[in-house]
Amino acid sequence: MLPEICRIGSFTIYSYGLMLVLAFFTATWLCSRQAAQEKQNPETVFNLFFYVFIFGIIGSRLFYVLINADFYLRHPLEIIMLQHGGMAWFGGLLLGSAVALLFIKRYKLELFKTLDLIIPFIALGQAIGRIGCLLNGCCFGRESQSGLYFPVFDKFLIPTQLYSSLLLLLIFILLRFKQDRQHLPGEILCAYLFLYSLKRFFIEFLRNDSPRIFCGLTLFQILCLCVFFISLGLTRKILAAKNKAG
Repeated sequence: MLPEICRIGSFTIYSYGLMLVLAFFTATWLCSRQAAQEKQNPETVFNLFFYVFIFGIIGSRLFYVLINADFYLRHPLEIIMLQHGGMAWFGGLLLGSAVALLFIKRYKLELFKTLDLIIPFIALGQAIGRIGCLLNGCCFGRESQSGLYFPVFDKFLIPTQLYSSLLLLLIFILLRFKQDRQHLPGEILCAYLFLYSLKRFFIEFLRNDSPRIFCGLTLFQILCLCVFFISLGLTRKILAAKNKAG
């Protein structure tokens, strides 16, 4: 764990924030390059990615604060302390998607083609962000003697942050592989939702920072099931449209 990278006078560079910045610039740069290869306007894609990323973070934070309202009502200043960690992907998915749809409509872009372009790099950004979680000590796993030592807990814990990062990197590679080959519009988006929901569902069994609320499942696992079936339904709709057109 390394919550703080360094201090310069009264200014502190936090590992969590640094990883978010690194995630943004790396993913945006690669996405813009891919846009140019696909004959799309790199500047427009950059702006879209910027809005999705920023509002994704805001949505993730708001959702996390909402599900941990008791703590934040007692410590309201912690709401803006992003350096302490605390994000919930589902909030980012909702707000980020809403902003993306508004942007796409505003600039008259092709919906699925645009989403298929940016989604792999969203996964890459998440993979980098999870390293920030590892360094910060949030999103921690269960106690295990074969885990990593986390000084803040004085325990050996399963490094679920690292597992998540590696799996997200694998998802990024798979999506990029598919992106460079012939695919149906919306197919990459569906693949991301399918793979991410599966990844998060099973990782939750190793995590120890969310209560079990129904049949031994966490809130996030229940939401993962919803996203999983939405991805299946959307995939079925895309394939049906192809068959109808063919």
